[in-house]
Amino acid sequence: MSQISHISLRVKLIASCVSSVAMGLLLAFALQLWLARTAVITKAFFEPQSLYLVIFICCLLLVAWLSFLATRRLDTSLQALELGLLNFKDNDFSVSIPVSGNGQLRALAELFNESAQTLRKERQYIYQRELLLDKVIQSSPNVMLLLDDEQRIIYANDAARHLFNNGLRIEGMSLEKLLQEVPQELVSALNNPKDGLFSLSNDADNSDIETWHLSRGQFLLNGQFHHLVLLKQMTRELNRQEVAVWKKVIRIISHELNNSVAPIASMVNSGRVITKELNDPKLKLIFDTIEDRSSHLSQFIFNYARFAKLPLPNKTCVDWQTLTEQLKQHYQFELLGEFPQRPVSFDVIQMEQVLLNLLKNAHESGSDLDRISLEIRESSLSDPTQGLCIEVKDAGVGMSADVLSQALLPFYSTKQSGTGLGLPLCREIIEAHDGRISLHNRDEKGLCVSLWLPST
Repeated sequence: MSQISHISLRVKLIASCVSSVAMGLLLAFALQLWLARTAVITKAFFEPQSLYLVIFICCLLLVAWLSFLATRRLDTSLQALELGLLNFKDNDFSVSIPVSGNGQLRALAELFNESAQTLRKERQYIYQRELLLDKVIQSSPNVMLLLDDEQRIIYANDAARHLFNNGLRIEGMSLEKLLQEVPQELVSALNNPKDGLFSLSNDADNSDIETWHLSRGQFLLNGQFHHLVLLKQMTRELNRQEVAVWKKVIRIISHELNNSVAPIASMVNSGRVITKELNDPKLKLIFDTIEDRSSHLSQFIFNYARFAKLPLPNKTCVDWQTLTEQLKQHYQFELLGEFPQRPVSFDVIQMEQVLLNLLKNAHESGSDLDRISLEIRESSLSDPTQGLCIEVKDAGVGMSADVLSQALLPFYSTKQSGTGLGLPLCREIIEAHDGRISLHNRDEKGLCVSLWLPST
């Protein structure tokens, strides 16, 4: 039986046809012999031509019946294979066909089922990858728009929906309609065919300006051109690179100055010892002046070095009551509103330094002390990311547009004795906590400094 199963289907079909024809011929020969013996009876009922026709029809029916029996299993297998291939054509890979028949039919059925299983796995893998890719794109902070050749939006991620339409769905809208409610700077950038950087203001007085990078791509899909628009927020990255450059410069200058200040201080002490017996008031004044300026320069270098070597935040859960009481020991202010109920963790020492700097600036702004306020409230971004907002407000003279645009840069100061590191240090601490800082003039009078910190 195993040897028969190894015979090819073609050989079996040829053998079946030969067997059927042979059986038909044997039947015809047997009928002819039988009719020849009963010639008298046969002549009574049939003419010779009719007799041969009857023999021919009987043989034909026998051959057809034998062929039907021989090919019945083949027909069943081919019908199952045809049905399976039709399901493949309809992208349905869940079907499998029964494994039966001879060796070749069985091998063909097994191959079909293995192909169906492989295609099912590939389809599931592709589906999982599509879900993962969509999750990554939707979670990306970069704005992504996919347009067809008619400038109609085919696909947009979550960041794009929040930037253009307050989080609402924008697929299917035309780009022209979408740009009707956005700032003119963004409209100009998107209408410009070139890639590059552009600035986008978030408020009326241009105190909070963000830098974005626009890039485009084009590809052919299903015979149609598609256009990909990517918008990336570059403000924080540029700020980090800028601060990194400043820190490197500060470290180099601090190192060189320390190498000079230390020998000077040592020589002053040696000079005092050598000239002690002279008791000359002029020498004492010279040594005191050198020592005082050396000490001042050392303190100056220390302040800059602290900015250049700011440690990573050590986050702990904050007690708002304790923190505000400690702040009030240094500066007077009015506490507005209630403390947030959601727990927040950050470096309390660094955050206290930030708030002390801001309160110090508020006291030096010319504002009445009773109009300096501190407010801490829960807040969320447009993405929406949960967090809290800390605002320090005063009623001083405020800042001009030029000062607002440069206030967070290192070494920039409008004070005669200022180092220009107070607000940059605040920004560095806040951004190390994944937050952001912004300054804007109040509507009535004074300045408002806003700190936003994530809840996590």
